[in-house]
Amino acid sequence: MTTIRDLNLLHALDALLQEESVTAAARRAHLTTPAMSRALGRLRDALADPLLVRAGRGMVLTPYAVSLRERVHTARSEANGLLGPATHAAITEVERTLVIRASDAVAGLLAAPLHARLAVEAPRLTVRFAPEGDEDAAALRDGRVDLDVGVVDLAEPELRTRVLFRDAFTFMVRRGHPLERGKLTAQRLAAAAHVVVTRKGRARGPIDRALDDLGLQRHVAAIVPTFFAALFAAARSDLVAAVPRTVAAEAATVLPLRALRAPLELPPISVSLLWHPRHDHDPAHRWLRERVLDVGLALQTARKKAAAQPAS
Repeated sequence: MTTIRDLNLLHALDALLQEESVTAAARRAHLTTPAMSRALGRLRDALADPLLVRAGRGMVLTPYAVSLRERVHTARSEANGLLGPATHAAITEVERTLVIRASDAVAGLLAAPLHARLAVEAPRLTVRFAPEGDEDAAALRDGRVDLDVGVVDLAEPELRTRVLFRDAFTFMVRRGHPLERGKLTAQRLAAAAHVVVTRKGRARGPIDRALDDLGLQRHVAAIVPTFFAALFAAARSDLVAAVPRTVAAEAATVLPLRALRAPLELPPISVSLLWHPRHDHDPAHRWLRERVLDVGLALQTARKKAAAQPAS
């Protein structure tokens, strides 16, 4: 085989041989279709073989390409582990899209500070946020998702996990809400109209279990699929929205909302990063993990400072 000196071309070749499609290979390698087409052209020149040829509406591998498939896949996997750190200094030159699966609240917290770091350190990288859904490890294994960020409930021992920050729920209301007047009791809180966030339509959760312990049941007036929908609803009505404190602290800077000192013991939550070890030595992926952790630390520090300030 002619020597391929560009590690990015090796990644592209592996994707093309595995997918047998320029479009599918581009998705697998997190490249644009034109970029993958250019890579195929360079590979054809380097290897003196067309590799993929048109067959009806699809494409098929040449015999030479078939003979390379397993060898290239093994070589790419080994190169990730052995040569990944050597390319770290060239992060400014990496052209790639990295996918973070997260809730709307987490995406809202991370998007702006990550963009600021991208613009300076890795201007050719793009971070795409994918919505939460039916989370499973398969998307992390096959590269459709690079990083899961949220409350982790995947029990796959092969996956890597790092805590981003620890949090708890708080209750947000509009400024001037009736619950701001007088002593706030669990009974008054439960009797108020609540907007509940759930992607799967279930209205009950840890807050309801905490109320159960007191013999109380809250009045659920609305159910929405995202935290931002709940916050906007609370800002324009008498609805009460339960959101993580870190989200609440950020929301209060742009929406006319206040957090209540709830007379209720709520369980803590941990927001974590989750990824597959196949990305451990990938310099772009490592850069993303480190920057997300930096943002998490900054958010946690800012929230603690805000909580320490006397109420106005």
